[in-house]
Amino acid sequence: MPFQPVESQRLYERVADQIGELIRVGEIGPGRRLPAERDLAKQLGVSRAVVREAMIALELAGLVEVRTGSGAYVREPPLAAQAAINGGASPSDILEARMLIEGETAALAAKSASAAEIEIIGATVAEMALEHDSGRPWSGADLAFHVAIARATGNAALAGVVERLWQEQHGAVFALLSERVRLSENWAPTIAGHRGVLAAIRDRKAAAAKRSMRAHLAQVLEMMTRDEA
Repeated sequence: MPFQPVESQRLYERVADQIGELIRVGEIGPGRRLPAERDLAKQLGVSRAVVREAMIALELAGLVEVRTGSGAYVREPPLAAQAAINGGASPSDILEARMLIEGETAALAAKSASAAEIEIIGATVAEMALEHDSGRPWSGADLAFHVAIARATGNAALAGVVERLWQEQHGAVFALLSERVRLSENWAPTIAGHRGVLAAIRDRKAAAAKRSMRAHLAQVLEMMTRDEA
Protein backbone atom coordinates (compact mmCIF):
# COMPACT_ATOMS: atom_id res chain seq x y z
CA MET A 1 0.00 0.00 0.00
CA PRO A 2 1.63 3.32 -1.04
CA PHE A 3 2.11 6.05 1.52
CA GLN A 4 -0.22 9.05 1.28
CA PRO A 5 0.87 12.67 1.79
CA VAL A 6 0.34 13.95 5.32
CA GLU A 7 -2.31 16.69 5.50
CA SER A 8 -0.59 19.90 6.62
CA GLN A 9 -2.85 22.62 5.25
CA ARG A 10 -3.86 25.55 7.37
CA LEU A 11 -7.55 26.02 8.10
CA TYR A 12 -7.99 29.02 5.80
CA GLU A 13 -6.28 27.06 3.00
CA ARG A 14 -8.72 24.17 3.43
CA VAL A 15 -11.61 26.63 3.20
CA ALA A 16 -10.05 28.30 0.14
CA ASP A 17 -9.46 24.94 -1.55
CA GLN A 18 -13.06 23.86 -0.91
CA ILE A 19 -14.44 27.04 -2.47
CA GLY A 20 -11.79 26.96 -5.17
CA GLU A 21 -12.75 23.44 -6.20
CA LEU A 22 -16.40 24.50 -6.59
CA ILE A 23 -15.21 27.29 -8.86
CA ARG A 24 -12.91 25.04 -10.89
CA VAL A 25 -15.61 22.43 -11.60
CA GLY A 26 -18.12 25.10 -12.53
CA GLU A 27 -20.45 24.81 -9.54
CA ILE A 28 -19.93 28.54 -9.01
CA GLY A 29 -19.56 30.18 -12.43
CA PRO A 30 -17.63 33.29 -13.50
CA GLY A 31 -19.29 36.53 -12.46
CA ARG A 32 -21.16 34.95 -9.56
CA ARG A 33 -21.00 36.71 -6.23
CA LEU A 34 -19.95 34.48 -3.35
CA PRO A 35 -22.06 34.50 -0.16
CA ALA A 36 -21.23 37.13 2.42
CA GLU A 37 -18.46 36.40 4.95
CA ARG A 38 -20.97 35.96 7.76
CA ASP A 39 -23.00 33.42 5.78
CA LEU A 40 -19.94 31.48 4.60
CA ALA A 41 -18.57 31.34 8.14
CA LYS A 42 -21.85 29.89 9.39
CA GLN A 43 -22.11 27.34 6.56
CA LEU A 44 -18.49 26.22 6.93
CA GLY A 45 -18.40 26.25 10.72
CA VAL A 46 -15.39 28.59 10.94
CA SER A 47 -14.78 32.16 12.08
CA ARG A 48 -15.21 35.17 9.84
CA ALA A 49 -11.47 35.79 10.16
CA VAL A 50 -10.78 32.39 8.55
CA VAL A 51 -13.22 33.15 5.72
CA ARG A 52 -11.60 36.54 5.16
CA GLU A 53 -8.16 34.93 4.95
CA ALA A 54 -9.53 32.32 2.54
CA MET A 55 -10.93 35.07 0.30
CA ILE A 56 -7.52 36.74 0.24
CA ALA A 57 -5.92 33.42 -0.75
CA LEU A 58 -8.48 32.89 -3.53
CA GLU A 59 -7.86 36.42 -4.75
CA LEU A 60 -4.11 35.80 -4.83
CA ALA A 61 -4.76 32.58 -6.77
CA GLY A 62 -6.73 34.54 -9.36
CA LEU A 63 -10.01 32.78 -8.65
CA VAL A 64 -12.00 35.65 -7.18
CA GLU A 65 -12.07 39.42 -7.35
CA VAL A 66 -12.80 41.24 -4.09
CA ARG A 67 -14.73 44.46 -4.66
CA THR A 68 -14.72 46.82 -1.69
CA GLY A 69 -18.21 47.26 -0.29
CA SER A 70 -19.69 44.73 -2.70
CA GLY A 71 -18.15 41.33 -1.98
CA ALA A 72 -16.16 38.61 -3.71
CA TYR A 73 -16.94 37.64 -7.32
CA VAL A 74 -15.73 34.61 -9.25
CA ARG A 75 -13.23 35.27 -12.02
CA GLU A 76 -12.35 33.09 -15.00
CA PRO A 77 -9.62 30.98 -13.38
CA PRO A 78 -6.19 31.12 -15.06
CA LEU A 79 -4.21 27.90 -15.55
CA ALA A 80 -1.90 28.84 -12.69
CA ALA A 81 -4.84 28.70 -10.32
CA GLN A 82 -4.91 24.90 -10.58
CA ALA A 83 -2.03 24.71 -8.11
CA ALA A 84 -2.66 24.26 -4.39
CA ILE A 85 -3.31 27.47 -2.52
CA ASN A 86 -0.49 28.48 -0.18
CA GLY A 87 -0.41 32.05 1.06
CA GLY A 88 1.64 31.60 4.21
CA ALA A 89 0.57 31.26 7.81
CA SER A 90 -2.81 32.57 8.91
CA PRO A 91 -2.55 36.22 10.05
CA SER A 92 -4.80 35.57 13.06
CA ASP A 93 -2.78 32.46 13.99
CA ILE A 94 0.47 34.42 13.80
CA LEU A 95 -0.80 37.23 16.00
CA GLU A 96 -2.40 34.88 18.53
CA ALA A 97 0.88 32.95 18.76
CA ARG A 98 2.78 36.21 19.22
CA MET A 99 0.42 37.27 22.00
CA LEU A 100 1.05 34.03 23.88
CA ILE A 101 4.81 33.88 23.37
CA GLU A 102 5.73 37.55 23.49
CA GLY A 103 3.53 38.27 26.49
CA GLU A 104 5.56 35.75 28.49
CA THR A 105 8.79 36.99 26.90
CA ALA A 106 8.11 40.56 28.04
CA ALA A 107 7.38 39.33 31.56
CA LEU A 108 10.66 37.40 31.65
CA ALA A 109 12.57 40.40 30.31
CA ALA A 110 11.14 42.58 33.09
CA LYS A 111 12.62 40.17 35.61
CA SER A 112 15.98 39.39 34.04
CA ALA A 113 17.06 42.17 31.65
CA SER A 114 20.28 43.97 32.48
CA ALA A 115 20.46 47.75 32.51
CA ALA A 116 22.35 47.64 29.21
CA GLU A 117 19.70 45.41 27.63
CA ILE A 118 16.94 47.77 28.74
CA GLU A 119 18.83 50.64 27.13
CA ILE A 120 18.98 48.65 23.88
CA ILE A 121 15.21 48.10 23.99
CA GLY A 122 14.73 51.82 24.61
CA ALA A 123 17.01 52.66 21.70
CA THR A 124 14.87 50.60 19.31
CA VAL A 125 11.79 52.58 20.36
CA ALA A 126 13.66 55.86 19.78
CA GLU A 127 14.89 54.62 16.40
CA MET A 128 11.38 53.61 15.41
CA ALA A 129 10.06 57.09 16.21
CA LEU A 130 12.95 58.73 14.34
CA GLU A 131 12.38 56.61 11.23
CA HIS A 132 8.65 57.37 11.26
CA ASP A 133 9.14 61.11 11.77
CA SER A 134 11.67 61.15 8.92
CA GLY A 135 9.20 59.46 6.58
CA ARG A 136 11.23 56.26 6.37
CA PRO A 137 10.03 52.65 6.92
CA TRP A 138 10.12 51.73 10.59
CA SER A 139 9.54 47.99 10.32
CA GLY A 140 13.22 47.19 10.94
CA ALA A 141 13.14 49.03 14.27
CA ASP A 142 9.87 47.29 15.11
CA LEU A 143 11.51 43.89 14.61
CA ALA A 144 14.58 45.02 16.59
CA PHE A 145 12.32 46.00 19.52
CA HIS A 146 10.66 42.60 19.76
CA VAL A 147 13.90 40.66 19.29
CA ALA A 148 15.74 42.82 21.85
CA ILE A 149 13.10 41.98 24.44
CA ALA A 150 13.44 38.28 23.67
CA ARG A 151 17.23 38.46 23.96
CA ALA A 152 16.89 40.21 27.31
CA THR A 153 15.31 37.07 28.75
CA GLY A 154 18.65 35.29 28.50
CA ASN A 155 17.05 32.52 26.42
CA ALA A 156 18.65 32.50 22.97
CA ALA A 157 15.97 30.21 21.53
CA LEU A 158 13.23 32.73 22.30
CA ALA A 159 14.90 35.39 20.17
CA GLY A 160 14.83 33.04 17.17
CA VAL A 161 11.18 32.13 17.74
CA VAL A 162 10.13 35.79 18.05
CA GLU A 163 12.02 36.75 14.90
CA ARG A 164 10.56 33.87 12.88
CA LEU A 165 7.02 34.76 13.94
CA TRP A 166 7.59 38.41 13.00
CA GLN A 167 8.99 37.39 9.60
CA GLU A 168 5.87 35.26 8.96
CA GLN A 169 4.08 38.56 8.44
CA HIS A 170 5.70 38.76 5.02
CA GLY A 171 3.52 35.87 3.80
CA ALA A 172 1.26 36.71 0.86
CA VAL A 173 -2.06 36.56 2.74
CA PHE A 174 -0.78 38.55 5.72
CA ALA A 175 0.79 41.17 3.42
CA LEU A 176 -2.34 41.71 1.30
CA LEU A 177 -4.66 41.78 4.31
CA SER A 178 -2.32 44.28 6.02
CA GLU A 179 -2.52 46.50 2.95
CA ARG A 180 -6.29 46.22 2.82
CA VAL A 181 -6.77 47.27 6.45
CA ARG A 182 -4.02 49.93 6.11
CA LEU A 183 -1.96 48.43 8.92
CA SER A 184 0.99 50.69 8.05
CA GLU A 185 -1.12 53.64 9.23
CA ASN A 186 -1.49 52.10 12.69
CA TRP A 187 1.31 54.31 14.00
CA ALA A 188 -0.07 55.98 17.12
CA PRO A 189 -1.30 52.78 18.83
CA THR A 190 1.88 50.96 17.81
CA ILE A 191 4.35 53.44 19.29
CA ALA A 192 2.18 53.85 22.39
CA GLY A 193 2.15 50.07 22.82
CA HIS A 194 5.93 49.84 22.51
CA ARG A 195 6.44 52.63 25.02
CA GLY A 196 4.07 50.93 27.45
CA VAL A 197 5.99 47.66 27.26
CA LEU A 198 9.32 49.48 27.64
CA ALA A 199 8.09 51.38 30.72
CA ALA A 200 6.92 48.16 32.39
CA ILE A 201 10.24 46.42 31.70
CA ARG A 202 12.19 49.42 33.04
CA ASP A 203 10.05 49.37 36.20
CA ARG A 204 10.65 45.60 36.57
CA LYS A 205 6.88 44.97 36.54
CA ALA A 206 6.53 41.56 34.92
CA ALA A 207 2.73 41.36 35.02
CA ALA A 208 2.39 44.85 33.54
CA ALA A 209 4.92 44.02 30.81
CA LYS A 210 2.95 40.91 29.87
CA ARG A 211 -0.35 42.83 29.81
CA SER A 212 1.13 45.65 27.76
CA MET A 213 2.66 43.33 25.16
CA ARG A 214 -0.54 41.30 24.82
CA ALA A 215 -2.63 44.47 24.54
CA HIS A 216 -0.28 45.85 21.88
CA LEU A 217 -0.56 42.71 19.74
CA ALA A 218 -4.28 42.30 20.45
CA GLN A 219 -4.85 45.75 18.98
CA VAL A 220 -3.11 44.66 15.78
CA LEU A 221 -5.17 41.45 15.70
CA GLU A 222 -8.39 43.43 16.14
CA MET A 223 -7.42 45.68 13.25
CA MET A 224 -6.67 42.67 11.02
CA THR A 225 -9.93 40.87 11.80
CA ARG A 226 -12.47 43.65 12.22
CA ASP A 227 -15.62 43.46 10.11
CA GLU A 228 -14.63 46.41 7.91
CA ALA A 229 -11.56 44.57 6.56
